[in-house]
Amino acid sequence: MNNNRRRNFRTRSQKGSFRRRNGSMSSSSSNNFNSNGNINFNRNGSMNNIHSVEKTMQKFQQLAKDAQSNGDPILAQNYLQHADHYLRRFNELNDKKEFSVDKTKTIEKTITAEGSSEKENSQTTN
Repeated sequence: MNNNRRRNFRTRSQKGSFRRRNGSMSSSSSNNFNSNGNINFNRNGSMNNIHSVEKTMQKFQQLAKDAQSNGDPILAQNYLQHADHYLRRFNELNDKKEFSVDKTKTIEKTITAEGSSEKENSQTTN
C-alpha cells in the first residue's frame, strides 16, 4: 500500500557483520586513536572549541559564586579549581589560535613577496 514509505531498518548483508559500540578498530586502520576507550571524547571536540571552553569556565565561576554566597566554601573552592582548569585550556587554545594566525600571515607574506619578485624578474627580462 505505502510503497513510498521509508524503511526503519537496514538489512544485514552477513549475519556476523556488526559494529561494536566501544570503538574498537582493526589494526590496519589509518586512524591512530588512543585505545583507552575515549574515542568519542577525542572526536567530540568539546575541549577544542574555544567558545564552549569559555562558556564552561564561566559556568563554574558562577557556580563558585553561588556556593560561596550559600556559605559552602569547600564547594566554592571545588568549582574554582574546575574554572581554573578551563581557564588554562582557554589560554592554551588562544595561544594555538594566535600561532596559527601568525603562521598564516607569514606564509601569505612570503607568497606575495615571491609573486612580486617573479613579476619584477619577468619585467626585467622583457
